[in-house]
Amino acid sequence: MGKDSKSKESAKGKGKQAASGSDENASKGKGKGGKASDGLGTCTYVKARHILCEKQGKINEAYKKLEDGWLGNGDKVPPAEFAKLAQEYSECPSGKKGGDLGWFPRGKMAGPFQEVAFNTPVGATSAAFKSTHGYHIILCEGRKN
Repeated sequence: MGKDSKSKESAKGKGKQAASGSDENASKGKGKGGKASDGLGTCTYVKARHILCEKQGKINEAYKKLEDGWLGNGDKVPPAEFAKLAQEYSECPSGKKGGDLGWFPRGKMAGPFQEVAFNTPVGATSAAFKSTHGYHIILCEGRKN
């Protein structure tokens, strides 16, 4: 988690970033330490929560709360706390369920969202990024083949 790499599409003005979806090792199926066994980039299904906002300022505000509470200290965001923020900030219908998207297969989600979801380590929170639907933050809760 302690990587400072930033996604090209992450919101400007970010400090310390949690796992970014653009990490070169992640896109090659390798996680921290070069292990491919974590399934990064190679799994078939991901379980995730997300926060979706139309405006960049609103997603930045949500991410700042994650940074102040957990990410700034290098901690993982507890799913229950992420869910509270999703209920407060997300403009997606899933926000009412704490941003829970459940399990979804590769190919179901569009472009950048899928890339980030399938390349974020389990338990990690992505940096804010933009898709055709708006600005997102993803919490990866699981992966399986």
